[in-house]
Amino acid sequence: MAKSFPNSYIVCTCKQVSLAEIIFAIKEKGAKTIEEIGNLTDAGTCCGSCRCAKDDIGEQKMELYIEEILNKFTGK
Repeated sequence: MAKSFPNSYIVCTCKQVSLAEIIFAIKEKGAKTIEEIGNLTDAGTCCGSCRCAKDDIGEQKMELYIEEILNKFTGK
């Protein structure tokens, strides 16, 4: 991720899930997949545009995807 986002940044606009909630799910709850993050936070469970770039069906593209956050913390 080239850009730095505040922990309060809303990654999933449908479910209003913040970056901090997603990081918590990864670091504290052990989420290792986008599906596990969705189960713990509801992020990515509605339209799916926030999951990854290929799933982003919105006209205005997301600035940050769950997949990018997960990869940063899992080293992929």
